[in-house]
Amino acid sequence: MSTTTTTETAKRGLSPRFFGPAAMSFPTWAYALFFFVVPLALIVFYSFGYKPDEFTAIATDRLSFDRYPEAMSASFVSTFFATLRISIVGTILCLLIALPFAYWLAVKVSPARRSLALALVMVPFWTNFLVRTLGWQIMLSPDGFLSNWLQGLGLLDGPLDILYTRSAVQIGVVYNYLPLMILPLFVAIDASGRKLREASYDLGAGKVKTFMRVTLPMAMPGVVSGCLLVFIPLNGDYVTATVLGGASGSMVGQLIANQFNTAQNWAVGAAMAMILIISTLVVVGLGFALLKLGQAITARLNSVPLQDGRA
Repeated sequence: MSTTTTTETAKRGLSPRFFGPAAMSFPTWAYALFFFVVPLALIVFYSFGYKPDEFTAIATDRLSFDRYPEAMSASFVSTFFATLRISIVGTILCLLIALPFAYWLAVKVSPARRSLALALVMVPFWTNFLVRTLGWQIMLSPDGFLSNWLQGLGLLDGPLDILYTRSAVQIGVVYNYLPLMILPLFVAIDASGRKLREASYDLGAGKVKTFMRVTLPMAMPGVVSGCLLVFIPLNGDYVTATVLGGASGSMVGQLIANQFNTAQNWAVGAAMAMILIISTLVVVGLGFALLKLGQAITARLNSVPLQDGRA
């Protein structure tokens, strides 16, 4: 009798653990485990290995930090800072373009047409990343539509000479990652609510002041999310740089991909990847610190001092 009772109690205790609310999160943590934690752990492990011979990509029988100084070559450092500049400028440009568009989409567009506008924003994501980047290669080529059009308007004396430069890469990354900035900004601005904006107008604030004092602070979670969604993948992008940049517009992602695919030196490639990951986390951390500092300064400037218990 006691054995049966113990077994039933154990089953009742295990049921919530395996079949209760925790089981609903299985797809999330399984996805994170198999597609993020395990690959990242392999990259960390491989970064301590070495290339034993010409025909073997990786060996891990002797672990060391020797690959990290080897990865920090002069070409890698210069390409890394070029990548960082492209990523920061690309994120800022995406924010400057997406903010007014998301505001217009959330405030000015009628709800009946908003779904269509959002669908048009998502159209590029329905096309393969490589295909739409190749479209920009055709457009920016010296004999492409854009070059002929600018020459026809008299704005250029000769063919457009921008392809296979960092400027072409900058244009490509802004186009490819712009929807990732628009969508969280639209959600944040839409969630801020029309009533708060109307209350600001009723209290005498104009459109610019309402945007700066009400809409933008309420949309800051969307700004932060959009910047993270753009900056982090942009840092590791190598497709755009390969298609539009060539040798003069290379990014760190290209160097890492070449180490894995062409040079077959997985240890150095993994070390480069870890340096890129750590640097990205440092830049994101600095960005959050500057954001918190700016919020603290703004709150202090906007605060009303109290005297004798009255404002």
